[in-house]
Amino acid sequence: TLYVFVLYRSHLLGSFKNKVKTNTSLIAVIPCVLSGPLPLTMAQSILDTMPGASTGTVVVTDHLNFWGGKRVQPRQEKNTEPVFEPATGRVLCQMVPCGSEEVDEAIKSAHGAYLKWRKMAGMERARVMLEAARIIRERREKIAKLEVINNGKTITEALVDIDIAWQCIEYYAGMAGTLAGQHVQLPGGAFAYTRREPLGVCVGIGAWNYPFQIASWKSAPALACGNAMVFKPSPMTPVTAVILAEIYKEAGVPDGLFCVVQGGAETGTLLCHHPMVAKVSFTGSVPTGKKVMEMSAKGVKQVTLELGGKSPLLIFKDCELENAVKGALMANFLTQGQVCCNGTRVFVQREIMPQFLEEVVKRTKVIPLGDPMLDGTRMGALISKPQLEKVLGFVNQAKKEGARVLCGGEPFVPSDPKLKGGYFMSPCVLDNCRDDMTCVKEEIFGPVMSVLPFDTEEEVIRRANNTTFGLASGVFTRDISRAHRVAADLEAGTCFINNYNISPVEVPFGGYKNSGFGRENGQVTIEYYSQLKTVVVEMGDVESLF
Repeated sequence: TLYVFVLYRSHLLGSFKNKVKTNTSLIAVIPCVLSGPLPLTMAQSILDTMPGASTGTVVVTDHLNFWGGKRVQPRQEKNTEPVFEPATGRVLCQMVPCGSEEVDEAIKSAHGAYLKWRKMAGMERARVMLEAARIIRERREKIAKLEVINNGKTITEALVDIDIAWQCIEYYAGMAGTLAGQHVQLPGGAFAYTRREPLGVCVGIGAWNYPFQIASWKSAPALACGNAMVFKPSPMTPVTAVILAEIYKEAGVPDGLFCVVQGGAETGTLLCHHPMVAKVSFTGSVPTGKKVMEMSAKGVKQVTLELGGKSPLLIFKDCELENAVKGALMANFLTQGQVCCNGTRVFVQREIMPQFLEEVVKRTKVIPLGDPMLDGTRMGALISKPQLEKVLGFVNQAKKEGARVLCGGEPFVPSDPKLKGGYFMSPCVLDNCRDDMTCVKEEIFGPVMSVLPFDTEEEVIRRANNTTFGLASGVFTRDISRAHRVAADLEAGTCFINNYNISPVEVPFGGYKNSGFGRENGQVTIEYYSQLKTVVVEMGDVESLF
């Protein structure tokens, strides 16, 4: 029997409504008799509690590791870390990091599955992946709720994230059957052909801002190419990656094809050094990305790095101001500002600066903050207390360096008592910024927009490119020639024209400079999860010099 623990607020229990105070929390212990394969039932057990779940009501007790087609109990529960629900500050679950034996077991499980999966035709792999996408679509609301509880972003955004996840798997399912080589005719009837082959066991290391989506972004192209993947989520958001593993299992992948190991830096190090790993795909900070690259280099492993950013958004005086304001808000405040490609350096042409600031501040002040599970909320909680304190520290440093806070930048305490311990802050707009300020140079990773004036196109391009980052960029203008000219001149992996922060799975995503290399999404990513073999065929006699 599996026991699922769910904390209910008493006002949700009709029969108890008049017997206890409405602010009392009760623990309901629901026995679930297991039937069928263990992981499928467990996946359903936690997801089946989601329709009635609300902020502050869920405790996760299931094991969070997954390999060999099932959830795996940690060998020894040492170095356990509490995982917090950002909106309440209460403990959601315990994260137990995997040691060397567990990492080795997971990788060997993945390798065994890879040997079966790689032999399947692309169309066979596609059918399994399409089924996985269908299951995610069917359970999108439940998965999104669990994501909100673990991550703190709003349910509105989480639903979009889950939709992008299944779209990504569906997209690469469509590509699995198209993988093909090339035929080259050689003299004398000889010929050569190429084969696009999988790499083997790939490691995915995810970030905490898009837990389920990143797991899908990394696994979908890997699986489409015939690889297996061992995925390590962030230790702060360990809950939903294992749901994806169970969905792949339910869809019909060989046991072990998508494994989940929990842990922090030590577990990540074990993955990067393991001799059976062929590739590492990492999403996270620049310093950690450099370490991943260094460790992977010792085993000559392929690496994809999607790192940080300090992206510029250029707003010219001939823009459609209404759209530019909306674009700036989208460029800064999605997921509480915790997005690597955010356009946090907003350069506004001097002639329209007053109108822009007036409108952007007016709209920022009325962004609904609070319970991320409510449909009307537009900004939830930051991921952790240290992250909240770090972002508030950036705002204080900006003030010391001469920036002017036009709104926000302070801790926010929602009126709902259950949210008192949550990690909320009011979204912030900074004026009077200079290029040499800390808030303009360093990645804040919070809801802080720095606004800077500029005069000419040549000047703003030079200033926009004066950074070690190069993940994204944006430009708002009605001048089509200028739009494409600026896009060509900006040193970034993505440039949005008259929009910002849209991420269709059909187009590649990745950085320049210190923001990393390799790509996620789009057709080109197939090249980063496969290798090319050349086969030369002689049809006649060998011409030998010996």
